[in-house]
Amino acid sequence: MDQPLLGQVRNCWSYNCLRTWLPILSWLPRYNLRWLQMDLIAGLTVGLTVVPQALAYAEVAGLPVQFGLYSAFMGGFIYPLLGTSKDVTLGPTAIMSLLCFTVVGGQPSRAVLLSLLCGLIQASMALLRLGFLLDFISFPVIKGFTCAAAVTIGFGQVQNILGLHGIPHQFILQVYYTFHKIPEARIGDVVLGLLCVALLLMLTWMKTSLASQSEEAPAYVRVARRTVWAVATVRNALVVVCASGLAFSWDAYGHHVFTITGKTTQGLPPFRPPPTSDTTANGTVVPFGEMVEDFGGGLAVIPFMGVLESLAIAKAFASQNDYRINTNQELLAIGVTNIMGSFVSAYPVTGSFGRTAVNSQTGVCSPAGGIITSVIVLLSLEFLMPAFYYIPKASLAAVIICAVAPMVDYRVVAKMWRIRKLDLLPFTVTFLMSFWQVQYGIIGGVAVSGALLLYNLARPQLKVCDRGMLVMELDTGLSFPATEYLSHSIHTQALQASPPRSVVLDCHHVSVIDYTVVNELGDLLKQFKLRGAQLILCRLQPSVLQVLQAADLQGLQCAVSVEAALLMETCNLQDYASE
Repeated sequence: MDQPLLGQVRNCWSYNCLRTWLPILSWLPRYNLRWLQMDLIAGLTVGLTVVPQALAYAEVAGLPVQFGLYSAFMGGFIYPLLGTSKDVTLGPTAIMSLLCFTVVGGQPSRAVLLSLLCGLIQASMALLRLGFLLDFISFPVIKGFTCAAAVTIGFGQVQNILGLHGIPHQFILQVYYTFHKIPEARIGDVVLGLLCVALLLMLTWMKTSLASQSEEAPAYVRVARRTVWAVATVRNALVVVCASGLAFSWDAYGHHVFTITGKTTQGLPPFRPPPTSDTTANGTVVPFGEMVEDFGGGLAVIPFMGVLESLAIAKAFASQNDYRINTNQELLAIGVTNIMGSFVSAYPVTGSFGRTAVNSQTGVCSPAGGIITSVIVLLSLEFLMPAFYYIPKASLAAVIICAVAPMVDYRVVAKMWRIRKLDLLPFTVTFLMSFWQVQYGIIGGVAVSGALLLYNLARPQLKVCDRGMLVMELDTGLSFPATEYLSHSIHTQALQASPPRSVVLDCHHVSVIDYTVVNELGDLLKQFKLRGAQLILCRLQPSVLQVLQAADLQGLQCAVSVEAALLMETCNLQDYASE
């Protein structure tokens, strides 16, 4: 084996390369007791947040509540190994739960298989360095989707607040039948649900209203602020525990006034491969290929949205806390989490904004805080599942509604109207289509954004001025979609004039040129020669000039500046100037 090849092999297995693939090697050598203390506090706080949320999000996904906890712990063990953000926590979220429900319809075996396939797609994207594909999903599309998802998820929980049953899952029918069945509402669920919402809103307001901590403040003030902050941070767990205690008390006296979660499966999920076939209610076996076929477009939408949501969160907190993340490494962390999660009956997960915010605000110092969170989830699965029997569905609905309400960002519409009204088009298309089918909303929004992008490519702005010759300046790049438009503009304004006008084409914004454009320029040069006029290209970038010289176009004239091009026309020179 020759020396250069040996050097490449050594580099592949060097410590720096290994540290790139395993970011834990970057922070673990610096780990200390203070970090451990802060990670323990953060992990415990997030753990008390994730347990009630996971139970609630399983309801959104249409799955038994234990599947929310099955999905909540694997990320805490995988992300510290592969993730590059100290703040991000992976687990079930409202949006991913909704997407999962729209694709698998609440079938656990298919939800688990979906997690495996999503993980494989995400990990493959990471290994192939395809993270740039996410750049094609514009901000208006993301906002339109999240606003629609928040409305869909929030209204979907109104039936649990009212204690209604038999409500269809399609949004339009859901709205109709929810209002139609209001007379059937259960008073106990309504009262409890509204009380839970009010308590959650009050605790949220208390947390956001806390003044910044001052070291000069009296000790009792600092303690009071920290107490309020701690109680408000674990408000979801507090509300669910209080509601469960209330439901248990009424139930013990034989008064079944609340709709409760009911029996859940206790214990840790078995570690086994995800199912590759399914059995319907009538005993028909559905093979693997047919299951994948049934996923349809969701198999493309869910991995992308999972990665997009997590990366947006990671970038936001990296900027806030002054560190950088590796996009492809984040892709790999999410992908491996979903792959491994499918072996413990998890459905697809991603980064959670709410829990990541709690993690950051609590002062987490490393991704190791996620391990503490996962241990709390595992302990809940092993020992607390019987207690979850009495959790009222109205309290879980209140947790979900208060979690998704901030996602309805009405202010963004005013901002887009003020900054660029055209961006409201993909936002509106995504928002409205998402009420039909969530994945169709995303696809429709991306299609509209792509059409607007292609239109801008195909219709570059041409600044035209008359300086004896027509000087046409392209204010954007020039690529094949714009060829016909450029040719039509030159024909209309120069070649069809009487007499035909010579043209200076200012190309200083053009950095790339393709064969279609070169071919059209050759035709234009012939047309100008036949009509006794000139087409002179000026201010060409070296890479573009090199392509044109390689094409060996007849009659090609180039100048280093507009003034030089005008001088060439005046002097009727046939050679071109180059610098």
